[in-house]
Amino acid sequence: MIDITHKNSTLRIAKAMATVKVGNQNTIDAVVNKMVPKGDVLEMAKTAGLFAVKNTSNSIPDCHPLPIEFTGVEYEFNGLEIAISMTVKTIYKTGVEVEAMHGVSIVALTMYDMLKPIDKNIEIKNIKLVEKSGGKSDLKKDLNDKLTAAVIVCSDSIAAGKKTDKAGLAIKEKLEKLQVSVSHYEIIPDEKEDIVARLNQYSDEKVNLIIYTGGTGLSPRDVTPDSLAPHLDREIPGIAEAMRSYGMDRTPYSMLSRSVAGTKDKSVVLALPGSTKGASESMDALFPGLLHIFKVLDGGRH
Repeated sequence: MIDITHKNSTLRIAKAMATVKVGNQNTIDAVVNKMVPKGDVLEMAKTAGLFAVKNTSNSIPDCHPLPIEFTGVEYEFNGLEIAISMTVKTIYKTGVEVEAMHGVSIVALTMYDMLKPIDKNIEIKNIKLVEKSGGKSDLKKDLNDKLTAAVIVCSDSIAAGKKTDKAGLAIKEKLEKLQVSVSHYEIIPDEKEDIVARLNQYSDEKVNLIIYTGGTGLSPRDVTPDSLAPHLDREIPGIAEAMRSYGMDRTPYSMLSRSVAGTKDKSVVLALPGSTKGASESMDALFPGLLHIFKVLDGGRH
C-alpha cells in the first residue's frame, strides 16, 4: 500500500453505479413483488453490498482499511434494467472510490446470483464511478502560480556555517510543487532584529507568504515567535493549532512547539519548526488548504 501517513483526514464521498439488465418483464415483476425463490432480491443485494464496502481492503490489496461512516444503496427501474446507485462516506486520509465501486459490484453480482434460476439472460454492465469529493484534489482550485513566498531559516549554527540547512530547502520544494514561486531564500541567526527586519522588508515588497523555520522551541535562543507576534496585524490561531494537532498524531514533542501564524499587511506569516521533519510535516498539515486565505483577504493578490 502507498504511504498515506502524511495526509490529513477530510470528509470523503464517492458515488458509484452499476446496471443489471434482465431478460424479460416477468423477472422485474418477481423482484418488485418479492416472488424470487431465493428471497427478497433488493434487500439481500443491499446487505451484501454493505458487507462488501466494509471488507474492500480484504479483497483489493492496495486498499487501506478505513472507517466507513455511511453507505447508501438506491435502486431505479428502467424497463428491463435495474440501476444501482451506492454512496459511501468516510472522514479519513484516503478516498472511498474503490469501496463504492466494490460495493455496487457485489450488489449487482448478488442480484445476478439470485435471479439466474429464473432468468438465463441476466447481464451486468456499466459499473462506474459517478462522482467523488474530498482530499487535496478538491483544494487544487486554490493553487495560483502568481503567489510568491520568502523562506527564512532562523539558526545560529546554520548561519555560522556549522550545519547545513535542510528544513528551508524542504519548504522550498513543497512550495514549488504548489506552484508558489520562492522569490527569497536566506539564512539568518536567531536575532530578533534580523527576524523583524525580514518581516518588514518582505511585507513591504508584498510577498504573499513569509515563512520562517526555526526558533519555535523553548531554548533561550528560540525567539522567532516572540519576535514576530508583536508585529503581526492579526494572529490566526487556527493555523498554529492545525500544525500542532497534525504533529501530535506523529510525536508528542509537537506540544512543545510555539509556532505562530498571522498577517502583516496582505502577507501571510508563518513560523514553522526548525527540524526538517517538523517543517515538512507542518507544510503537509497546512497546504494546499491555507492558500484559500488569498481568496479571503480583502485585495489579496491572486
